[in-house]
Parts: sequence; C-alpha cells; structure tokens
Amino acid sequence: MKNLFALFLGLLLNFSTTTFAQSSWSLQKCIDYALENNIQIQQQKLNNQYYQNQVSQAKSDRLPNLNANLSNNYSFGRSLNADNVYESVNSTQLNGYLSSNLTLFNGLTLQNTIDQYELDFQATMQDFEKAKDDLVLNIAASYLEILFAEELVEVSNAQIEVTQQQINRTQQLVDAGSLARGALLEIEAQLAQEELTLVNRENSVQLAYLTLYQLLELPISESFKVEVPKLPEIKANVTMANSYDVFKNAINVRPEIKASQLRVESARKQLEIAKGNRYPSLSLGLNYNNQYYEIMNSDLPQKSFDDQLKSNSRYGMGLNLSIPIFNKFQIKNGISNAKLQVADYEYRLQSARNVLRKDIEQAYTNALAALNRYVSSEKAVKSTEEAFRYTEEKFNVGMVNSVEYNQSKNNLTVAQSELLQARYEYIFRTKILDFYNGIPIEL
Repeated sequence: MKNLFALFLGLLLNFSTTTFAQSSWSLQKCIDYALENNIQIQQQKLNNQYYQNQVSQAKSDRLPNLNANLSNNYSFGRSLNADNVYESVNSTQLNGYLSSNLTLFNGLTLQNTIDQYELDFQATMQDFEKAKDDLVLNIAASYLEILFAEELVEVSNAQIEVTQQQINRTQQLVDAGSLARGALLEIEAQLAQEELTLVNRENSVQLAYLTLYQLLELPISESFKVEVPKLPEIKANVTMANSYDVFKNAINVRPEIKASQLRVESARKQLEIAKGNRYPSLSLGLNYNNQYYEIMNSDLPQKSFDDQLKSNSRYGMGLNLSIPIFNKFQIKNGISNAKLQVADYEYRLQSARNVLRKDIEQAYTNALAALNRYVSSEKAVKSTEEAFRYTEEKFNVGMVNSVEYNQSKNNLTVAQSELLQARYEYIFRTKILDFYNGIPIEL
C-alpha cells in the first residue's frame, strides 16, 4: 500500500512539474502583471488618490460651513436666572447655538487654490505614468537579458557537442596510433572548460530570471519561462530615427516633462495665492440662538419648553470685512518666497529637459554603436566559422595540433558571443528610442 501511495505521489509530482514547466509568459504578460502587482506602482496610486482628495477639499472650501453647539448648565445657590436677575435657586439652563459662514471674496485665493491642487494632481498622474514607464523599461531589459543568456547557453551546448564529436574522432586516431594521447587529453581539457562555461551561463540565466521575478514581485516558487519572440532582423543599411527628431517629439509626450511643466504652473498659482492675501476678505455670517431655563424642585409656575423656545429665540446676520494693514511683512515675504519657488520649478523643468535630451542622445549613440558592432561581429563570425572549419579539417589529418584547434574553436565562441551581445543591445537601445517616441515596447 505504501509503495502504491509513493508511486501515485511520484506521478502527481511529475505531472505537476510537467504542467508547471509548460507555463510561459510573453513580455506583454510580464508588463501587465507588474503594473498590477508592483508595490511602488500601488503606492503611487495611493498618492494619486491623496491629491485627488486635495482637489475635492479645495472645491468644498467654497461652500458655507454650518456648526451647532448645545450646552446644559446646572446652577446651585445664588445665580443669574433667565430674566437676568440673581436669586438663590437651583436651576438648569439649556442653550443652543447654530451658525454659518460663507466667504464672498478673499482675493481669489479659493479659486487659485483649486487650480493649484488640480495642477498638482495632474502632475502626480504624470509621475504615475513615469513610474510605469520606468518599470516597463526595466522589465524589457530583464526580459531581453534572459533571451540573451539562454542563447549563450545554446551556443555553449553546440560547442560542447562539436568538441564531443572531435573527442570521438581523436579517440579513434589515438587508438589507431595516428595521434599521440596528449592530443586527446588537450581536447578533453577543452571540453571540461566548455562545460564550466556552460554552467556559468546557466547560472546567468537563473540570475536573469531572478531579477525579472523580483521586478514582478513574484516569488521564485511561482517561476515561469519566457516566450521566445521572433526578434527583428538587423540589416547593415537599417535607418534609425535621429536623436534630435526623437527629442522634439519626446518633449511633448514624455510624462516627466509634463509633470515638470504642471509644477511650474502650480508654483505660479501659489504666487497668485500669495498676492491675493494683500486684498481684503469679505464674508457673510448667519447665527441662531435659543435657550430653555427651569427652576428645579419648585412649585412656582414656569413657562413651557415650547413657549420658552418661542420667546428666547434670536437670530442675526452680518457681513465681516477684514482688511490687511500691517502683518509683520508676512504677505510681502510670502510673495517673495512664491516667486523663488516659481524660479526653482522653472530650473527643474529645464533640468528635466536636459536629462531627457542627454538620455536620448546616449540611447541613440549606444544603438548606433551596437549596430556597427553587430555588423562587424557578423563578419567576424562568418570568417571565424570558415577558419575553424579549415582548422578542423587540418586537425583531422594531423596537420595542426590540438592547441591550434582549441584556439580556433575559442575564437569562434568569442565571435558568436559578441554577435549575440551586439544583437540584443541594439534591439534594446532601439526599443528605448521608440519608447521616447511614444511607441510601446513590444517584441
């Protein structure tokens, strides 16, 4: 029975492993998952809601307020009664108060505050878009790093297969007495080195996957395999968008630039608010008062609760005008500080533009360098493949030794690796340029 249970458990685990191994994610699926689950993105959403509440509160500040107050006092001994006469009685007095106030004019600070908070909210929305863009770029870079690392593993496997075949041939020549045993030992040493390289490259694949899992906030226990897309073909005569043209377009679409522009406008609204404090403010006030008075433990006739409310009620309304005359230069210094804030945010905007321009120029230069490197590496691979084939033929007939053979094979491996690296770097750099142009990253 135990053996049967163990067999069933083994089959279940094998089925689960097989099913799990079939799970594969595309780049778009990785991006969608990250945008939904990344902690920083979720925190940015909370920040957006906070600023949205600020806008809502600023709009509500235009409404009148309404407050009520109710108090009950007990008096013992000589005290002031409802007729404003002192007498020695025990009494209770219930007072009610209702008031409302409405701002009619305050130098347009209410409206300017609303405008400022709306600009701040729009700026945080652009910050949110920037955070998503940064995450998407990091995921794309990690995704391409996995594809690059996996292709290097394939190169290593192919090299090991060739070396293993060569070992078999060399073994036959050694057995036939055509080659010394030292030649076989040198190729076997080459195989051991290539197997070590394979292990290191397989470790690089795992580390690249780990980086992607962490970007996705995904536990490694829920791992997956990335889909291998059909990557674009790279041609020597390919044309790329000029960095200046990309910058001219990016300056109008990039969220970090929009956020900086909105904060400049917000600072200008703050300056208008500071200037508005120089003007008088006018408000309308309304109030209502009433009270109920009762002598405790008394047989004397007293007015009923309803009668007292009717006779004691009083209400009023009035305008309140506040004129700033001298306030220790607070308004003057507030205006000066607001002007400095505007200048500061204008510098920040210019700095954001400069950073964007430099990033685009760097991406363009890197993409161009990667393209040139790819073209050169492609030629190098073709020539080293031909050189290796020729060396292998001479090695098989004993015209070159194992050292020369291994050197030729190593040259081919290096050329293939450099070609792969140039290919993926070029793809990533061009994707960055497209991203700055407002084109979503796709593979």
